[in-house]
Amino acid sequence: MDKASNEDRVDFDRYATNYRELHDRNISASGETSEYFARYKARYLVRLLGTGFAGRILDYGCGIGLVTAELSTFLPLARLEAFDESKASIANVKPELKRKVHFCTDFSEVGAADVILVANVLHHVVLPERQLLINRLSAKLATSGRLVIFEHNPKNPLTVAAVRDCSFDEDAVLLQSGETVSLCAGAGLKVLRRDYIVFFPRQLSWLRALEPSLRWLPIGAQYAVVASKP
Repeated sequence: MDKASNEDRVDFDRYATNYRELHDRNISASGETSEYFARYKARYLVRLLGTGFAGRILDYGCGIGLVTAELSTFLPLARLEAFDESKASIANVKPELKRKVHFCTDFSEVGAADVILVANVLHHVVLPERQLLINRLSAKLATSGRLVIFEHNPKNPLTVAAVRDCSFDEDAVLLQSGETVSLCAGAGLKVLRRDYIVFFPRQLSWLRALEPSLRWLPIGAQYAVVASKP
């Protein structure tokens, strides 16, 4: 996983119509579906923001809107906006979700946000452009706004194997959590927390109640970094 040129980038338009099926197949070893992982992220934001949060949230790199849909359910008072450069992905967002959320493929249409969510996007961004992207997102944050980044954890061997075998992760270069923290700091953001998440497959779902207490343990399948704008 050492690709880092623009030519290596995956064209997500190719996968938009069957993204959900491909993703479900790729994560089948977990015993869960793409909806489970989207819901996991939404619930993380609920714990962070509170169920009554009524600010503006931008889902950057939203794809076909899996996480956006969960946010619309769990944070009904939030004002949601979603961006993805893949026009085919946006075209495959469910019509009922489009009636509730503003989706766009032109970043100039995106307004200031109180929270920007970047869910498993950065590993698709070539190394020289990662800091530029975080800087760009920081500029869209309102004062005291928060940037929430979810990424695959390269310290987890099952995650590494899943990414290696995933057709739309051909361009992936995974980030250590320290790199993500450094990118936030490089954009002038204050890092508030770094949590390791997703520890147990469905077969061990009875242990999932322990996951919040394990957030310090760097072997979770994914991690979250939360940073704020001064």
